This record gives sequence, structure tokens and C-alpha cells, in this order.
Amino acid sequence: MKLFFRNISKNTTVTKNLIILHGLFGSGDNWLTIARRFSENFNIYLPDLRNHGQSPHNNIHDYDSMAEDLHEFFIDNKIERASLIGHSMGGKASMKFAFEYPEMVEKLIVVDIAPREYQTSNKYIVEMLLKIDLKMIKTREQADELLSQKIANKPIRQFILKNLFRNDDMSFSWKLNLKALSENLSSMGGFNNGNKFEKETLFIRGENSNYIKDSDYKLIYDTFPKGKIETIENAGHWLHTENPERTYHIIKDFL
Repeated sequence: MKLFFRNISKNTTVTKNLIILHGLFGSGDNWLTIARRFSENFNIYLPDLRNHGQSPHNNIHDYDSMAEDLHEFFIDNKIERASLIGHSMGGKASMKFAFEYPEMVEKLIVVDIAPREYQTSNKYIVEMLLKIDLKMIKTREQADELLSQKIANKPIRQFILKNLFRNDDMSFSWKLNLKALSENLSSMGGFNNGNKFEKETLFIRGENSNYIKDSDYKLIYDTFPKGKIETIENAGHWLHTENPERTYHIIKDFL
């Protein structure tokens, strides 16, 4: 699959590549602020993963497919090796890619997700978005009002509403392939482990998030022998937006 992507570099002489993979319901530009700070020293790629953003839609949505999409992305853009940052769903996709193509990965950074199976927690969001009759929506404020009936957290609603766009006839559509996401949520919660990645790996977790628990540490170190774990205080799952300064410096020091 040919992924849509943004490419950022302030310095045309840089040779190191950094690829950032977003999470569920997101897109590459979620990491744009942090990416720009790294663009002096890295050639930055911000792809939209399949069924998200401006990338193509497909009925299949699992980590095997996302890893192969990324491999095709490397080949198409003549990238021999890169460091990877992956958040949540993007973190699992980056881990899968590192298992399959370790020679292409310089360093790996996994943001607030562990290499294990999770209970599907976002099903209610997908089902709610599918139920919204976009023909009846005239403004973003109307869509936000509908979402607020199930999602009290306004920043999360605003994050999801970034996926709403106007067509030429001024009607609304979703960038997300909601049907495919709904049908593949169970496979997205799972993760086929049993692999090892022997290169330097950084896991970053949010102090207020339950995605990486203390009980996950042994699995992380068994799977990533050169792994290290950092915690960002007073941050939850979207730690790169809740505490971008601390996130940037932890990643910078590691790279």
C-alpha cells in the first residue's frame, strides 16, 4: 500500500532518518510539533497508516499488514535504515516491523504501549462514529455535541473530530475507514509476541496511563534485551500532547 506521508527536513545535508507512526484515530500530523524540532538533525517522515488520514483504505487492518506497508514505504523512498517512533497502535506496528526487518531499524522508540494483548477499549468510539448520520451534520459543533453524549473528555473529542472533513458539496465525511476498523478491532488488540529485537529500544509511558503497567516490565526486557523504560509524570496516554517538552527531551537524549 502506498501511504500518504509528510517529509520534513530543515537541513539538506542530514543522513539520518526518523519515521514517526501515529496511533488509532490519528494521522502523521499529530506529531508535527515534535517532528519539526528534530528536523535539524533528521530527515523526518510522518506517514498516515492505512485506513487513517489521507492514506488508502483497505478491508484488512492488522499489524502484519501495517508492517508490510512500512516496508514498502522504506523501499519506495529509498530508506535503507531509520529510527522509529510509534505511539499506541503505531507502537505495535513499529515493534512488528522491527521484529521482521531489524536490519532496517537504527533505534526503536515505543510510546505508551507494551508488546502484549489488550482488551479492545475503543469499540464504543468506533460504533458511535458509525451511528452518526453525517447527512444531518451541518457544523463541527453539531458533531461535537453528539460525541459529548458518550465522550466527556473534550480534548479526546477534538482529537477525533480532526478526522471530519468537508466534501466539495460541503457535506461531511470521515477520513477514517470506520467499517474496516470496526471489523478488525479484535486483531488490533492482540499481538503475536515470541520475538526479540536486540537493538536499543526506549519505552515511554505516561504516569496516569494504564497501557504500560509495572507488570509489563519483565515482558518488555525479555523481548527487548537492550530496552529501557521512562515515565512522564502527570501525563496520560497522549503524553506527546500533554507534556511535549518532556517527551521531546527524553527522545532527544535517547537518539
